[in-house]
Amino acid sequence: MALIAEPGENGTPFDAGVRLLTPGGVPVDDPRFSPGAGSRQTESFYREMVRARRLDEEATALQRQGELVLWIPLRGQEAAQVGSAAAARSGDFLFPSYREHAVAWYRGIPPVDVLRLLRGVTHGGWDPERYRVANYVLVLASQTLHAVGYGLGVRMDQAAGRGTPTSDGGDRQPLGDGRPLDDGQAVMVYLGDGAMSQGDANEAFVWAASFNAPVVFFCQNNQWAISTPSSRQSPVPLARRADGFGFPGIRVDGNDVLAVHAVTTWALDHARSGRGPVLVEANTYRMAPHTTSDDATRYQEPGEVARWRALDPIDRVGRLLARTREPAWFEQVRAEADAAAAALRREVLALPDPSPWSLVDHVLVGGSSLLREQRAEIWEG
Repeated sequence: MALIAEPGENGTPFDAGVRLLTPGGVPVDDPRFSPGAGSRQTESFYREMVRARRLDEEATALQRQGELVLWIPLRGQEAAQVGSAAAARSGDFLFPSYREHAVAWYRGIPPVDVLRLLRGVTHGGWDPERYRVANYVLVLASQTLHAVGYGLGVRMDQAAGRGTPTSDGGDRQPLGDGRPLDDGQAVMVYLGDGAMSQGDANEAFVWAASFNAPVVFFCQNNQWAISTPSSRQSPVPLARRADGFGFPGIRVDGNDVLAVHAVTTWALDHARSGRGPVLVEANTYRMAPHTTSDDATRYQEPGEVARWRALDPIDRVGRLLARTREPAWFEQVRAEADAAAAALRREVLALPDPSPWSLVDHVLVGGSSLLREQRAEIWEG
């Protein structure tokens, strides 16, 4: 893959990964991948990215006004999230971390449901089975183990229906037999560059490789694990971590929605074909604080931010579409995004306060004597 001068420091070459669209909006060829999205889908990508950024801005404003306990901005990562979510089939199960708002919205989860957790009115937010998207997790990298466990379950369910007796008298094939999944189901789990340094992620890699789990690990390398740069965590591209576990790893320009979509489509097809896991590293940038509690100006250099701002994922697709679309079309897209943001504000402010007993009501199925005592204490208080 080609090396480019931006945004490496002092003009040093920088491996952006697979790229199909330059920052100037010019299509480029890659010997391994071609855009899988036509013009209409590219327009859809643009709409989704603009909507996600506008909703993200509204959520940030709501937090600053005291209406949310916290917000985790996604600005700058719209292409990585929309492109990957669009590559998944409706039956694929997705496991986010806590910043994948555009993924949730792309899968049809109402915007307000993503904000329920951060307003403090629920411990979840949506029905995972309905949308095939797990609820957010705040424990770094724990979702990777959840995803691999689900992927192993998919393989077990498939093996149980093949009708081939095994040595223990059952009707299942051994896990990791390399056969395609009958229903074509795959699993995709999102993690960041910081989570790549966690033990849970590495254990998940071991299990996925050992049992041929149909899992795509989608790492959004946004260059900062809170205030620790990705370069300090790994001297090599994170995609190369997959080599040590025996499965493919590939780096893609995470600000190029067309490349993200093409690479993730390939990765998911690889996983559901029975060939095992894949690690995708989407090289992108967090153009906002880690959370609204963070002051990113303390560690992000202005020059670095400016270099990445020039690679803005929405502007990139906008330059491509400007060749065929009139200014009025872009104004309509922005107006639709503004309307969605206004609706989100109304719905968030209308959320009812939770019952104080909900703190203990859903801890254990059937409850316990201790929980009943705590509930009584809440009542008396």
